Amino acid sequence: MELAHSLLLNEEAYNQLGEFKKAEFVFEWLRFLEKLLPADIREKQSKLVEQLVSLLTSSPGPPARQLIAKNLAIVYSSGDIFSVHQTIDKCNELIRSKDDSPSYLPTKLAAVVCLGYLYKKLGRILGNSFLDTVGNILKAMKNAESQGRYEIMLSLQNILKGLGAAAIPCHRDIYKAARSCLMDRSMAVRCAAAKCLLELQSEAMFMWSTDLDSVVTLCFKSFEGSSYDVRMAVSKLLGCVLVSAVTSKQASSRQNVRKISFEEALDLLGTGFLRGSSGFLRTSGDILKGTSSVSRDVRVGVTQAYVVFISTLGGQWLERNFSALLSHVLDLVSQSQPKAIQTQLDAICCRRCISFILRATVGGLLGEKAQIATAKEICQAIWKLKKVVDAATSDCNVETRVGTTDVITSQNMLICALEELGNIIYGLGTTAAPVLQDSSTGVLDAVISVILHPSISVQLAAAWCLRCIAVALPCFLSPLLDRCVERLTALKSSPEAVTGYSFAIAALLGTVKQCTLGIPHCKGKVIMTVAEDLLRSASQNSRISIQRMQSGWLLIAALMTLGPAVVQHHLPRMLLLWKCAFPLSPKDLETEKSRGDSFTWQVTLESRAGALCAVKSFILHCGGLLTDEVIQRLLPPIPYAIDLLTLLPSLNKTYGNPLKPSSVNYRKRLYELLTLLPPKTYEGNFSAVLKELVLDLTQSDNQMVASAAYLPSLSHQNEFALLGPPLQETEHRFIEDIAGGSLEYDPYSVYERAADSDSVPKPLPTTISIINAATHLFGVIFAHIIVQQNVMSAFSTVLKHLASCKGNLGSEDIRSSALALVMSALESSNPLLRCSAAESLARLAQVVADSTFTAGLAQISFDKLKSARDVISRTGHSLALGSLYKYLGGISSSQHLNACVGILYTLSQDSTSPEVQTWALHSLSLIIDSAGPLYHVHVESTLSLVLMLLLTVPPAYAEVHQSLGRCLNALIATLGPELQGSSTTVSALRASCLLSCTVMQDNPDCLVQAQAISCLQQLHMFAPRHVNLSSLVRGLCVNLSSSYLLLRRAVLACLHQLVQREAAEVSEHAVALAKDSKEDFAPVKKITSYACVIFIGINIREVGLEGALLSLLDKELDPKLCQDIRETLTHMLISMAVEKLSFWLKLCKDVLAASMSDASELKEEVAHTDDELALALENDERFHPFLHPRWSTRVFAAECVCKIISQCENAGNAHFDIALAQEMKQRDSRDDFLVLHLADLIRMAFMAATDHSDHLRLSGLQMLLVLIRKFAAVPEPEFPGHVILEQYQANVGAALRPAFSPETPPDVTAKACQVCSAWIASGVVNDLNDLQRVHQLLVTSLIKVQAGKEAQSQLYNEATSTMETLAVLKAWAEVYIVAVERQKKQSNISRLLFATNIREESDRDQTSSVDDLLQLVQADLGNLSKLWLAALQDFALLTLPLEYISQLPIEGGAFYTAETIENSRPHYQNSWALILYATALWLTNTGFLIGDSDEGLTNLSRPVTPTTMCQDSTSKAAVKSPEDVNTERFHLILGISVEFLCSPRSDAAMEDITSCLHALQAMLDVPWPRTKIGSDQELSVELLNVLHRLILTRESPDIQLAALEVVQHILFAAQEHVKEKRRSAEEKETLPEFGEGKDTGGLIPGKSLVFATLEMCMCILVRQLPQLNPKITGSPGITAGKPQLLSETGSKLVSAALGILSDVPGVCSPEGSIAVLPTILYLIIGVLRETAVKLPTGQIPLTVAASLQALKGVLSMHNPIKQPTVSYICSMWNRLFLSFVDGAHQELDQSSLLAAITVFILSASPEVTTVECLQMSCIEKFKSAMESKDPVIQLKCYQLLLTIFQYPNKAISYPYIQSLAASIVNKLQETEKAKPENSAELQVIQEGIKVVAAIIPLAQEEHRSQLVACFLPILISFLLDENALGSATNSARSLHEFALQYLMQIGPQYSSVFKKLMAASPPMKARLESAVKGNQESIKDKTSPRHSKNPGKSASIQLKTNFL
Repeated sequence: MELAHSLLLNEEAYNQLGEFKKAEFVFEWLRFLEKLLPADIREKQSKLVEQLVSLLTSSPGPPARQLIAKNLAIVYSSGDIFSVHQTIDKCNELIRSKDDSPSYLPTKLAAVVCLGYLYKKLGRILGNSFLDTVGNILKAMKNAESQGRYEIMLSLQNILKGLGAAAIPCHRDIYKAARSCLMDRSMAVRCAAAKCLLELQSEAMFMWSTDLDSVVTLCFKSFEGSSYDVRMAVSKLLGCVLVSAVTSKQASSRQNVRKISFEEALDLLGTGFLRGSSGFLRTSGDILKGTSSVSRDVRVGVTQAYVVFISTLGGQWLERNFSALLSHVLDLVSQSQPKAIQTQLDAICCRRCISFILRATVGGLLGEKAQIATAKEICQAIWKLKKVVDAATSDCNVETRVGTTDVITSQNMLICALEELGNIIYGLGTTAAPVLQDSSTGVLDAVISVILHPSISVQLAAAWCLRCIAVALPCFLSPLLDRCVERLTALKSSPEAVTGYSFAIAALLGTVKQCTLGIPHCKGKVIMTVAEDLLRSASQNSRISIQRMQSGWLLIAALMTLGPAVVQHHLPRMLLLWKCAFPLSPKDLETEKSRGDSFTWQVTLESRAGALCAVKSFILHCGGLLTDEVIQRLLPPIPYAIDLLTLLPSLNKTYGNPLKPSSVNYRKRLYELLTLLPPKTYEGNFSAVLKELVLDLTQSDNQMVASAAYLPSLSHQNEFALLGPPLQETEHRFIEDIAGGSLEYDPYSVYERAADSDSVPKPLPTTISIINAATHLFGVIFAHIIVQQNVMSAFSTVLKHLASCKGNLGSEDIRSSALALVMSALESSNPLLRCSAAESLARLAQVVADSTFTAGLAQISFDKLKSARDVISRTGHSLALGSLYKYLGGISSSQHLNACVGILYTLSQDSTSPEVQTWALHSLSLIIDSAGPLYHVHVESTLSLVLMLLLTVPPAYAEVHQSLGRCLNALIATLGPELQGSSTTVSALRASCLLSCTVMQDNPDCLVQAQAISCLQQLHMFAPRHVNLSSLVRGLCVNLSSSYLLLRRAVLACLHQLVQREAAEVSEHAVALAKDSKEDFAPVKKITSYACVIFIGINIREVGLEGALLSLLDKELDPKLCQDIRETLTHMLISMAVEKLSFWLKLCKDVLAASMSDASELKEEVAHTDDELALALENDERFHPFLHPRWSTRVFAAECVCKIISQCENAGNAHFDIALAQEMKQRDSRDDFLVLHLADLIRMAFMAATDHSDHLRLSGLQMLLVLIRKFAAVPEPEFPGHVILEQYQANVGAALRPAFSPETPPDVTAKACQVCSAWIASGVVNDLNDLQRVHQLLVTSLIKVQAGKEAQSQLYNEATSTMETLAVLKAWAEVYIVAVERQKKQSNISRLLFATNIREESDRDQTSSVDDLLQLVQADLGNLSKLWLAALQDFALLTLPLEYISQLPIEGGAFYTAETIENSRPHYQNSWALILYATALWLTNTGFLIGDSDEGLTNLSRPVTPTTMCQDSTSKAAVKSPEDVNTERFHLILGISVEFLCSPRSDAAMEDITSCLHALQAMLDVPWPRTKIGSDQELSVELLNVLHRLILTRESPDIQLAALEVVQHILFAAQEHVKEKRRSAEEKETLPEFGEGKDTGGLIPGKSLVFATLEMCMCILVRQLPQLNPKITGSPGITAGKPQLLSETGSKLVSAALGILSDVPGVCSPEGSIAVLPTILYLIIGVLRETAVKLPTGQIPLTVAASLQALKGVLSMHNPIKQPTVSYICSMWNRLFLSFVDGAHQELDQSSLLAAITVFILSASPEVTTVECLQMSCIEKFKSAMESKDPVIQLKCYQLLLTIFQYPNKAISYPYIQSLAASIVNKLQETEKAKPENSAELQVIQEGIKVVAAIIPLAQEEHRSQLVACFLPILISFLLDENALGSATNSARSLHEFALQYLMQIGPQYSSVFKKLMAASPPMKARLESAVKGNQESIKDKTSPRHSKNPGKSASIQLKTNFL
C-alpha cells in the first residue's frame, strides 16, 4: 500500500496486481490523492487527468468512482481548466454509449458521477455546456436501471448546486425527470430524487408557486409504500417547499408569483393527512362514501413533513402562531373527519401523529417561558372543547348522562391536548409552577373537569395528565389525591365519575414512587377504604356495578405500587377481598354457572380480572411481604380461577360477543399472574392451563397481529437490522411503531411507569397482549403440543427456559415434532418468523446437547443451501448456521467452522440478491463473534471479502453495507490488541481495516456511517497510534448533529472513549477543524427527532466541542445518549478543567445565566411580518450560545461547577489563596486560578439557588455549600483580619431566604439548613447583626419543628417532615458544636495571653464574636436540648434489631410515624452523629447536674417533644430523680455510640465516627459520667474492646487519635475510682488492695481494663513500629535496627499510646503494677530505641519526648512495694535497662539515650538505681558522650550531668560525681590549648564550667580546696590580656567574660585558696590583673555614650567590678 502513496498512479506496481488487488490499490491511491490535493500540480496535471479519466473506463466500484470524480474536480479547480471540456465530452461520450452490458454499467455510472462533481465544483466557469450535459444525462435516464437512476439523480443534484440560478433553462426538464423518480419502485432512487428536488426548489420558484399543488401531491404519492429513509427525505423536501412558499421574498415583490399563507400551507399538509395521495380536487367514489382509509405510510410521512415545516420556520415563529397550529392539528383528529378515523387503530395512529408534531415542535423549539405560554394556550383549547361537551350534556343529569355526536367528536382532540399539556408540564418540572398557580388559566380545573367525559380514553388521558403534573410538581400530589377522592365519594352514583376519578387516583398513586417526597401515609388508608366501599357497593346498583368493580380493584392494584411500608398495614384486608372474589368451592362455581346471565358474568369476570391484576401488582411491587405465610394465603383461589378459565369457551358460546372482551381480559390477567407465581404452586392444573394456552396461540383471528408475539424470542438486538427500521431504534419510533398501543387498551397501565422512549404508556391491544402473556406463560410451562405461527415464539421461550434450567426435551417423538416445526418455519415468507426459527433451531440443539444431532442440523442447512435457489430458503438456512454456531460454537469442530465460512462466503457474493448477501453476512458476523481466536485462520480472507464487497456493492443496498459493517466490527474485535503489531501481515490487516472504515464513512447511509465510527472506535482502542485522531474527530464533529439517533449514539460512544485518554487533543482537533472548515462546522440546523434535537446551534468555533456537547445535551431527550453526553463532558472536565478554567466556568455561567428574559427581548427585536421572517430565522440563535436551556441542563452545569472546584482542590493551594494566585498571575498571565473567579462562582450559585426549578435550587445550594467550605478560610489581602467571602454575605443571605418560605419543598429547606449551618459555622461573619440574618432563618425552622406534627404540611409523606426536622436539628447542632469549640479554643488562647500579659484589640474582637455566636445558640438551647434528646431516642429505637421491633412505640417516635419507619431511617442515619456530639457537649457544659427549668425534671423516656408537648400533665409518667435522668441520658449516648462503633457500616462517613468519638470525649470530660464508667469495669472493658476493633478496621489517623483520647479518659476515670476507694479506705483505717491485680497481680483477658488498654496501645505501636513485635523480629528482645523518624500523624499516635501506657500502673494494685511493668517498659524503651533519630535542628523527636515523659511517669510511681518483691523489681529493671543501654545502636541519637538514662537515674527508686553494675554502665555512657566529637552531644551530656549532680539524694548523685568530676576537669584542661572556634564549642566549655562550679559546694571539705585549686587555673587560662581582648574572636571574648564572671564568684568564696594560688604563680596573677583591667576599660567604652543619660546603670556595673 505504500507504493500507492504518490501524486501519480504507480502504473508499474498497479499492473503487477490481481483484479481485486488493483481495485484496492486504486482506492488507496485515490484516498491519498484526495488528502494531497489541492497541491501545485500544474506540471503533472495532464498526466494526472489522463490517469483519472482512464480509471473511469476501468469499471470502478461505487467508492472509487466517487473519489475519481472528487479528485478530478479538485484538480481542475486548483489547476488549469484547459482540458476540462475534453473530460466532460469524454464523460458524455461514455454515457451515450450503446453498450448495455452489465460490465459496462460501472463505467457509465462513473461518468455520471464525474459530471456531477465537475459542475458542483466548477459551476458557471463551464459556461453553457451544462445544457448538453443535462440533456444527455436525462436522455440516458430513460433506459437506465435503478442504480443508474439513483446516480443520475445525485449527479443532477450536484449540477444544480454548482450552477445555482444559471441552471434555470434546465429546471423544468430536471423537475419532470425527478417527478418520475420520486415514484420509483426503488427506495434509494426515491431518496435521491427527493434530494435532487430539494436542491432544485432553492432556485426553481415554480415548485413553490405555480406547481405547488402538484409538488405536494407528488410528495404524498411518494409516501405510498415508502421506506423510513424515503419518508425522511421526502418529508424534508415537502417541508422546505412549503417554507419557501410561505416565507419567499420574491413572492411579495413579484405579482405573478403565488404566495400562500401559513394557514394555507397547513391545509395543504392536512389534505394529505386526511385524504392521502388522492389529490385535492378529485375524489374517488370510495372517498366520497367514506370507505377509504389513508395509507399509514402517507400519514407518517406527512407528520414528519409537518415537523420539518414548523422546525425550519423556527421557535419564534411557532411562538407567534401556535394557536393556529394547535387548532389545525387538533382538527385533524376530530371525529368530524371520517376519512381520518374509521377504526380505533386509525384513531390511535392519528393521535400519535398529532402528539409527535406537538412534541417535536413545542418540546424542541421553545424555551421554558414560551412553553409556559403554550401550556396556557392548550389549556384554553381544553376549556373550549369542554364547553362543547357541557353544551351537549347540559340537558342531562350528571348521573344519567348520555353521549352525543359532539361529545364523541371531541374525544381525540382532548386526548392529544391533554397528553401534550402533560408532556409540557412534565418537561418543565417545578418551573411550571406559574402555569398551575395562574387562576385565570385554571389548568387543574380544566383537566379535572375533563375527567367526567363519557369516553374512557379521554378520562385516561386526563388521569395521565394529572400524573405528569404531580411528577413535575410534587406539592400538588396530595391536594390532587384529596380532591379526586372527595369527588369520587360525592359522585359515586355516576359511572363516568367512578371510572374517571378512579383512573386519576390510580395514576397519581403511580406517581408516588417517582416523587422522593412521597405522600402522607394516611392517604393509603383513605384510598383503601374508598376501594373497599366501591367493591362492597357494586351490587347495589346494577347500572354501575361493572364500573365500581373495575374501579375498586384498580385502586387496590395502584395502592400496591406504594410498596411494602404502606401495603403491610392493608395486607389482611386485601387478602380477604382476594379470597372473597373467587368461589370458595367447586360447588360454588357450578352454582354460579347455572344461575348467571350475560350481565352478571360480565361483572364477575371484570371483578376477578381486577383481583388478579391487584395480586399481580402486589407481587411486583411488594416482594418484601411475600413470606411463605402470605403465599399460602394467596394460593387457594388459584385453582378456582383456572377452573373458571376452562369454562370461558362454553360461556362465550352461550352469551356471545358481549362477554368476549371481559373473557379475553380475564384470560390475560390470569396468564400474567401465573407467570409470576412459582410453577409448583399450580402444577396440578398444568394440563388445563396448557389447553387454554394452545387455544389462544392458535386462534386464526390473532394471526394478523402475530408479529408482535415474536419479539420475546429475539434475544439479540442486532437481528433487528434484518427486519428494517420499524424494529430499530430511531427518533421516529413513536409514529413508525407497527403495533398501535394506547392507554385505553389497558387502564391498569395508568399507574405503571412509561418506557423511557414513551411519554405515555402504550399497552398493546388485548388481542396482541394476550398472545404475549400466553407466550411467556408457555415458556414457563413446557408443553409437547406444538403448533406453528404464534407458537414459534412461545416455543423459543420454552427452549430458552429449558436451557437456563438444564432441562431436556423428553422423548424422540417430541424432538422430531419440534424439529419439523422449526424447519417449516425456517422457510416461512415472514422474515420475522425466519429469525425466530433460526433462534429456536439453535436453542433446540442446545437443549438436546447431542453433537450428532447438532451436526445433523448443520448438514441439513448445508444441503439446503447447496441446492436451493430461492431467496427465502437461502436466507433462513444461512441465519440458522450462524445461530447454531453462536450457541454451540465452542464444541464444534474446525471442519464445521470451515464449512460454514465457505458457504457463507459464496452466499455473500451473490450480487443478484442483496437480501441473501445481507443475511449471509449477518450470519458470518455471528460466527466471527462466537468463534473468537478459532477464527484467526479466516481473518485475512474474510477481511479481503469485506473490503471487496464494500468497494463493489452499490450504496443503494444499504442493508448489505450494514451487514458488512457488523462483520468488520467482529473481525476487529477478534484481532484485538494484535492490531498493534508491526509485522507485515498485521500491517496489511490493519491497513485493510482502516480502508474499509474509510469506505463506510463515505457511504450515504447513516447506519453504515455509525458502523464505521464503531469500527474506528475499536481500532483506536486496540491500536491508537495507527488511527488518525484528527480525521476521526472531524468525522465525529460533522455527525454530532445528525438526524439519525443511532449515528449520534455512535458518535457519542466514540467520543466518550476518546476523551478518557486524550480529552485535550480531541478538544483541540475539534476547534482547529472547525476553524479550518466553514462549511461543515457552521451553526447547523438539523431536523431530527421529536426527541427535540431539531435546532442544534452547534458552533464549535465559538463554544468548542464542550459547548457543542452541552448544546446537544440541552436538546436531546434520548436517555442513553444524554447519559453518554454527560459522561463525556465529565471526563473532559476532569482532564481539562484546571488548564481551561475560564473557558469551563464561562460555559457553565452561560448555561446558568441564560434567563428567559432573553427570549422576550429577542422576540421584540425580530419582525412580526412574514416578509421579514426569513431574516429572523437566520438570526434566531446569534444572540446567545445557549438559548433557553432546560432546567436539567442547568442542573448539570451546576454539578459541573462543583466538579471543577473539586478538581482545583486536587491541583494546588493557589486556587484557594488569593494572594498567591495574584502573585502567580502576575508572573505568568496565562495562569488561571479558581479564587479569581469567586464572584462568578457566587453569582452562579445564587442564580441556581433562586431558580423556579427545585432540582436546580438543590444543585445551587449544594454549590453554595461547597463554596463556603472551600473558601471560608481564604483571607482578604486588602483587609487584614477579614476573609474573602465576607463581601458576599448579602448574596448568601439572599440565596438562602427563599428556601425557608412556607411553600418550599422539604428537601430544599433541608439542604438550605445545611448551608445555613455551614455559613454560620465557617466564621466568615463575625458581626452579630450580620449573623442574625442567617441565624433567623434557622430560628424560623426551629419554631416550625417545635410546633409539632399537627402543624406539619400534609402535602408530602411524613418521612419528609422527619427529613426537614432532623436537618434543622443537625444544623443547630453543627452551629452549637462550632460555638463551643471556638469558645474552648479562645479560652485557651486567652489564658496564654493573660499569662504573657499580651492583649490586642483584634483578640478582644475575636472573643466577642465567639461569645456572640454562643449567645445566639444559648437562647434556644433549652428547647434544642429536648429536641436533640428526642431525636437520639428515636434513632436508638430505630437501630434495634428486627427481633426487638415489637418494642417500638405503636404510635411512632418523636419525629417519625410508625408507618414511615423505613423511609425515616436514612434521615436519622444522616443526622444522628452531629446531634449526638452536640447533646454530649450540652450535657458536659451543664455537668449532668441541671434539669429542665421549665418542667422540673426531664422525662427521658418520653421527653417534651412534638409528640408529647401538647399532652396534659396527667398523661406523663412519674417524675424521675436527677440521678435517674442523668443515668438514662448517659446510657442513651453511650449506647448509641457503642452500637455504632461496634460495627460501623463500610459506607459510614468518617465524620460520623469522629463525631461519635468526640461525643464520648466530651461526655467523659466531666466528673459524673466518669464516676459511672469508672465504677463499672465491665462497661469500660466493653468500650475499650469496641475502640480496639475500630482502630483495627479504620486506618484514618484522626479516628485513631480520637479513639486513643477516649481511652485516656476511660483510664482517667478508672484512676479516679481507684483513688477514691483508697481514700475512703484510709479514712476507715483499712488497707485492702485496690486496683487491678489485687494481691496476686493476675489480669484476666476479656475482663481486665488494664489488659484491654495494653492491647489497644500495643496495636497502635506495632502498626507504626512493627519491629516492636518479638514475633516479627524473631527474638524475645528487640533486635538492633536503624532508628526511623515517623510521620507527623504516626508520631502523634505513638505519643498518645505512650501517654496511656504511663497511666496504666495507676489503676493497678502494687502486685498488678509489677505484673505490667515489664511490658510497659519494654514498649516505652522500644519506642525510644526505634525512633531516637538525630534531627538537624537539634530538637528531640515527638516520640522521644513522649517516651521520656512516659518513662518518667512510670518510674516515679510511688506504690507501696513489699520487701520480698524489691529484688525481683531490681533484677527486672537491670535486665531491661541494661539491654537497652548496652545494646544501643551506633546510629541511635546519643542525646536521647543520655536523656533516658538521666530520667531513669532521677526517677527510679534508689534500690534500683544504686545497683553497681547499672551505675557503672550509665557512667560509661556519660564518659563516652564526653569524649564525643559532636559538641551537641557534649553539651547535652554536661546539662544532664548537672541535673544528676544537683540531685538531693547523695546516694544517687555522689557515685556519678566521684566517677565523672575528674573527667570533666580534664576535658576543660584540654580546652586551654584549643580555644573555641564556634558558638557550639563555646557552649560546651561554658556548660563544663557550670558543672564544675556546681560540684565544688558538693565536694567534701578535704577535697574542696584541691578542686578549687584545679578549677581556678582553668578559668584564668580562658582570660585574655588587655591587648588580645580587642582583636579576639567573639567566641574567645565570650569565654573570657564567662570565665571572669565565675572567677568573681568563686574567688571571694574560697579566698584563702585563691590567694595561695596567686602567690604561687605570678604569671597567673599578672594575667588575671591584665584581664580585669582590660575588661574594665572595655566596659567604660561601652557605657560612656550612655553615661549621662543613665548614670545609675553605670554605677551598678562599676560596683560589680569593684566587688571583685
